[in-house]
Amino acid sequence: MSSRDHLYSRLVALLRLGKRSGWLSLLVWLAMVAPALAELELRVAVEQDASQVRVGSSTPAVLRDPAGQVLGELPANSAIELSEEAGRITVGDWQAGAVWVEPDQDGLVYIGDNWYRGRVLVVRTGSGLTAVNYVDLEQYLYSVVGGEMPTNWNLEALKSQAVAARSYVLYQRQSNANTVFDVGDTTRWQVYEGIKEEAPSTRAAVDQTRGQVLTYNGQIIEAVFHSSSGGRTENVEDVWSSPLPYLRSVQDYDQIAPVYQWSETIPADRLRQLVTGVGNIISMVPEETTPNGRIVSMRVVGDAGTRTISGNDLRSALNLRSTLFSVVPQMGNVASANGAVSLPHSFQIVGRGFGHGLGMSQWGALGLAQQGYNYQQILTHYYTGAVLSVIRVE
Repeated sequence: MSSRDHLYSRLVALLRLGKRSGWLSLLVWLAMVAPALAELELRVAVEQDASQVRVGSSTPAVLRDPAGQVLGELPANSAIELSEEAGRITVGDWQAGAVWVEPDQDGLVYIGDNWYRGRVLVVRTGSGLTAVNYVDLEQYLYSVVGGEMPTNWNLEALKSQAVAARSYVLYQRQSNANTVFDVGDTTRWQVYEGIKEEAPSTRAAVDQTRGQVLTYNGQIIEAVFHSSSGGRTENVEDVWSSPLPYLRSVQDYDQIAPVYQWSETIPADRLRQLVTGVGNIISMVPEETTPNGRIVSMRVVGDAGTRTISGNDLRSALNLRSTLFSVVPQMGNVASANGAVSLPHSFQIVGRGFGHGLGMSQWGALGLAQQGYNYQQILTHYYTGAVLSVIRVE
């Protein structure tokens, strides 16, 4: 029997945690998901397409080529620069197509300017070298939870983040992994900066939810999350494209967030530089919004023309926290060849929330935790119809 068949045969479905209850019942788990949660070594791209990569180890480490041949050794607390030469990776006097750095005695690896658990593989990619951290899924989450949520927050909120992050990374691994890595380390994926983001609280949150993921109809969900929705989350199809049954609009509990309400004042001259082609901007009027008021498209009216800009593009250009905002012109007299005319001298932007407003609100999770809700209740509130599922290999 193969190890994969053996794993399948020993799979035990454990639990389904109902909304707002602690009752346990059996959940049949898809066999294709089982290996993902059993001692999974995740491949995380830390450096991508770099001209040089600096790697090291906290303990003595071995350098190997892809065939397992030893290229050299690294003393403890030392590092080396790897570079590309004639299509090969140069390691001192050796050259190889790829290089493993494998610490001894559970040591840490150094990549770029951070320390990481696990080991590292440096490979040639299209525009340079890519360093991939091979790390246990649960240990990866020790860092991610701390990178995505303040480590001094209520433990139930941190546990909610751990389950959402575990679900999200496994969904991304299933959907977007390539031959070199499963996920990256930026906000495009999840923030991952190694052990500096870990804390006793993040390790506790991960350990106490070990192996737990959110599923819908037996499939891991795309458990997206954001900082604060500004009072209510969104239906996914109103913000992105296709509807999903578990990303529905629900009441948020993020009133404690410092970004629940915010405002920015932008001088008219600066706005004219950022939004070109209409001359002096006179007004900005929502053309299409979501049911909750997020800007889908904005009509910008100027004295030399009109143009329509998407809410996301406008948010990016103005560096706003969300697309849930309104624009109020601040009028004044401006000198012109025909005398003084009334034009806005600035624009006040009043908004709410931070992020896309889909899935779990992190500040809302904290708000619910402070009211006594546990992480199961928090997650099933924000992910409509999803259930908490876990597997165990015995």
